[in-house]
Amino acid sequence: MTLYEYFQTPETVTPQELIYGAVRVAESPSPIHQHAVGSLFLALHAHLAKAGAGKVWLAPLDVILDADAALVVQPDLFVILKGGAAIVEDRVYGPPDVVVEVLSPRPRIGELAERVAWFQHYGVRECWLVHQITGTVNVLGFEGGRLVSETTHHREEPIASAVLPDFDHSLTSIVGYMG
Repeated sequence: MTLYEYFQTPETVTPQELIYGAVRVAESPSPIHQHAVGSLFLALHAHLAKAGAGKVWLAPLDVILDADAALVVQPDLFVILKGGAAIVEDRVYGPPDVVVEVLSPRPRIGELAERVAWFQHYGVRECWLVHQITGTVNVLGFEGGRLVSETTHHREEPIASAVLPDFDHSLTSIVGYMG
């Protein structure tokens, strides 16, 4: 399927992505997943609004990483800072500054390593991987298509972000106990 054909499909709230011309569709996420996504959205929204730094968006919303290769993803959450590379129009064109993926025991769309590689390659600056089972957050920092940092933050530790340096919430303070 081409990007144009994908854009002509009916609007839906079902998570779906266009991966090099192939449509991938996911089932509904679990309640614990949605609780985590909603809580993280509220925390990020409050942080960004207070600083006037940008906006946080949540799935399902198309992010076109590569129009020519027909690569469209729908991260759980993503942050676009003022002056960032992404352009918000009818969809999001280009890489968000921060992508947040709340991981489920069974991946819903594609493989995690594949998704992280796309974020790294296409210019996302930071990727947060929220592990529901262990209550940890891995923060991956990218620069120039390379992984330049990787940190793990346990439930009670503030999530340290180079892209959002004043963000000081722990996973527990945001979503409570997830296990």
